[in-house]
Amino acid sequence: MSFAVQMLRTHPRSAQGELDALAACIDACFDCAETCTACADACLGEADVAALVECIRLDLDCADVCDTTGRLISRQTARNADVLRAQLEACIAACRACAEVCARHAGKHEHCRVCAEACRRCEEACKALVQGAPAPSS
Repeated sequence: MSFAVQMLRTHPRSAQGELDALAACIDACFDCAETCTACADACLGEADVAALVECIRLDLDCADVCDTTGRLISRQTARNADVLRAQLEACIAACRACAEVCARHAGKHEHCRVCAEACRRCEEACKALVQGAPAPSS
């Protein structure tokens, strides 16, 4: 059982109905942030760094967005559905863009293949949460 699940179960305001999707998304966001950071670092260690500049930039952008998303959706008290939905949508876009670029390098760089996989998983977890998330407030 992940720490995200444990914390959500112990939180006095956590919605039990969305617990699994929420925990999966939190875990996917933090996994993706770490993977993207490591991929950017690995790209910097490659011989032809110039060919990987776009990949490095998207890795770093995606890592920041995923980290922020994981932190925001971990907070259960006084949640704002509009803000959460916007952040999840931003994470979906960042993960999609990063996965596409990393996939182009996956044949040559294994770290890019792993990163693309982590990005796709995070994108799907965010989509699942958005689909089950409460409607934005008016």
